[in-house]
Amino acid sequence: MESTTPKEKCGVCIYGAGRWGRNLVRCFNQLGVVVAVVDPCAKARKNVEATYGIPTYSIDSDIPQRLWKKISAAAIATPAATHTYLAMRALDRGLDVFVEKPMALGLEDAKSMQAEAKRQGRLLMTGHILLFHPAIKRLKTLIDRGELGKIRYVYSNRLNLGTVRQEENILWSFAPHDIAVILHLIGSEPTVVKATGGNWLQAGIKDVTVTHLEFPSGERAHVFVSWLHPFKEQKLVVVGSKKMAVFDDLRKDAQLVILDAGIDVDATGQTTERKGDEEVVKLPQCEPLLEECQHFVQCCSNRAQPLTNGEHSVGVMRVLARAEIDLASCQQHDRHRSASG
Repeated sequence: MESTTPKEKCGVCIYGAGRWGRNLVRCFNQLGVVVAVVDPCAKARKNVEATYGIPTYSIDSDIPQRLWKKISAAAIATPAATHTYLAMRALDRGLDVFVEKPMALGLEDAKSMQAEAKRQGRLLMTGHILLFHPAIKRLKTLIDRGELGKIRYVYSNRLNLGTVRQEENILWSFAPHDIAVILHLIGSEPTVVKATGGNWLQAGIKDVTVTHLEFPSGERAHVFVSWLHPFKEQKLVVVGSKKMAVFDDLRKDAQLVILDAGIDVDATGQTTERKGDEEVVKLPQCEPLLEECQHFVQCCSNRAQPLTNGEHSVGVMRVLARAEIDLASCQQHDRHRSASG
């Protein structure tokens, strides 16, 4: 719900113009709100200056005061280990903050960011881009209308060969996307979180994880993520009592399909397989990242809470933290079993 307070002009300082940050620079620049870009890499700065004519700096303390007067928000797309430090600095300056996922690399850091945003009266938004994807928007509408029936299970696979991280494991790198979507679709946090995984490339950094979630109303979900997989897959399946839905982010011709399929059970307990029509849902043509950036700018101007605000983002972090604890427990069990064997 939008605030009735006067609109504020949004001016954004972007931290990080590398592999993903350059996409934020492009989208925020398209919206006409970029004031400055900060990146320690000279090559990245030169690319921004040559492409967009935006002033760049190696550290934000070099930004002249005349530009700081125009800056009301920060967008952070730096390595995940730096998110908390930069976000807290920005909030302390009185800026609204957009931070890429994962929000932080620890639950307590995430809570501190949320608390500081509240204390400063500023907005805090995490870049959970899939919530701005037209397929996920439509799927959420269908679920809320009851068109799929009672949600029973959600399967989510995010698999690829690379990109291997060193500062975060596969759970924290890939799974925030899927966890954010699942919490959004189901509308609650899980009561049970279990996780298992393995690492082969680097000591102590998981390459593959499977996270199982159980929700208060009986829904179940699992998130399978890996950067050690022979092919790329980004697919989410929602199993309802009436229908099923498949979101395949890599299939551009049919990203969202609704299937009149399931197993019907009669009064005697007999089961019948049902395979009915498949509907390819027509979706509007839009770029989710641009939609996400525009949402942040609008929230900053209207002082409205973002869809992926601090509360939602900390909820995602709680699931990640619980999964990480279970992973560590499994690893200790494996070590004990190996030692005793």
